[in-house]
Order: sequence, then C-alpha cells, then structure tokens
Amino acid sequence: MEANLRWVAVTAFAPVAWGTNYFVTHEYLPADRPLYGAALRALPAGLVLLALCRRLPRGAWWWRSAVLGLLNMSVFFVLVYTASQLLPTSVASTVMAVAPLTMMLIAWPLVSERPRAAHLAGAVVGLAGVCLLLLTGVDGVSVPGVLASAAAMLVSSFGYILAKRWNAGADVLASTAWQLTAGGVFLLPVAAVVEGAPPALPGPTLLAFGYVTLIATALAFAAWFTGLRHLPTGTVGLVGLLNPVTGVLLGTVVAGEVLTVQQLGGLVLVLAGVVLGRPRRAGGRGAARVPGRGRPTVPTPPGR
Repeated sequence: MEANLRWVAVTAFAPVAWGTNYFVTHEYLPADRPLYGAALRALPAGLVLLALCRRLPRGAWWWRSAVLGLLNMSVFFVLVYTASQLLPTSVASTVMAVAPLTMMLIAWPLVSERPRAAHLAGAVVGLAGVCLLLLTGVDGVSVPGVLASAAAMLVSSFGYILAKRWNAGADVLASTAWQLTAGGVFLLPVAAVVEGAPPALPGPTLLAFGYVTLIATALAFAAWFTGLRHLPTGTVGLVGLLNPVTGVLLGTVVAGEVLTVQQLGGLVLVLAGVVLGRPRRAGGRGAARVPGRGRPTVPTPPGR
C-alpha cells in the first residue's frame, strides 16, 4: 500500500505540472511568439530525455518519430500555447479535459476499439459540461482560443492513436524523447521564417521557459511514464484529472479569475464525464491491444 501511494504521488506530479503550464504560459511567456514558445518547450525537453535514455530510433521509428513529433509536439504545442494566451487558465485546461473521451471515439475506426455504453455516456456528459462552461457570455472566453484548444485536443488524440497503432515495443521514455526532439527541430526553422529573430528573454521570461521546458515537459513526462509502469491504467487516469483541477485552482486563486455557478457546474460535468468514460480493466482483460499484437500497449499521455 505504501509503495502504491508513493507511485501515485510521483504520477500526480505530471498532471499538476501540465495544469500549471497554462498559467505560466498565459502570464509570463510572450503572447506573439507561439512558434518559438513551442520550440523552446519541445527541443530542450527532448534533448534532456534523449541524454537520459541514450537511445536513437531504429528502422521505421525514424519516420514514425517524425510524424508523431509533428502531431504530438509541433502542432500540439503551438495550439496549446495559443490557447493559453487567449483563454483564461481554467477554461483552457477544462477544454483539454475532454481529450480522453475524444481518443476513445477516434480509436473506434482506426484501431477497431469500439467504445462501450459507459464511454459514450461519458462523452455526452463531458460535451455538455464544456458547452455549459463556455456558453455563458462571460468576458475572457475567446472563440479563437476555444478553437485552438479544441484543435489541440483533436490533434493530440489522433497522434495518440497513431502512437498506439505503431507501437513496436519501443521504450516509452525513448520514444517520447524522439518525438520531442523531432517536434523542436521542425519548429525552429518555421519560427525563424514566420516570427523572425528569437524573442528577447528577460529574467522572468527565461525562468518561465525553464519551468515549462524542464518541469512541465521533461520531468512531467518522466513522472507520468513512471506511474504507467507501476500503477494500473485506471488509477493513472484518475490521477490525470488533477490537470484541469490545477488549471481551475490557479486561475481562480492565483490569477484572480472568477467562475460563475454555470461554469462550476460545467467543470463538474466535464470531470464526471471523464470519470464515467475512463477505460476500465477487469482482470487484465480490459487493457488495450493493438490489432495483430498479443500484448497490451501502454498509452502515452494526451500531452499538456
């Protein structure tokens, strides 16, 4: 029991760090440099993890890492950066809370995993929560920001299913390092062309980038993967709910954002939908399997 509690505490670091990323990005990082912001998050984190695992891709994992890095890191990080700048912290983190339910629906046609009734019910409840949260007419809910957050959710969900489909027994820490590094390499030249010279990094901004890169990306992913190794997937999924909770708490307590009763009800519905639709395991038979392979795959996080 003590060992399980220790691994729960380690795992909880990841969604808490991802929840804080919205606040740090919104408050301290340059609002007009999403490409550089995403690159400075992905590439250093990937190089740190690559130095730790000391493994390079082999065979098909070269082009797979490129595709997954483009989806899960390059495009996803830019969209998350944009959403974090345009939306209140609580709203940005709550929209992303629907990601696990979206993955279930995308997995149906791509990897032939048909969602159960509980999964579909969770999707409906979560969608109702998002609508209740956003359709309130309060200031600060930007339509482009909501679209960026929703697009980030869809891109990461599709990237997750591809990673699951392509899993060939690669070490999860190594494959994450490859994706982060590839994503950063893709972003740097595009940022240079579109956004010009790199942004100035005064002390507070440099510290914020350091936090996002090392804590909210490299260490958070390492903690998450450690939890996936030592805890049941259902337990890790529940711990992951700390992501939107952290975003809401930071937005209200630290940033001074005010949630209406309707928005609080929407947040409760989103969390209830995620709990209702989370994957369940029954004696090991509920573990997800890739078609044509005989062993369960370990899900990668939706990314934050």
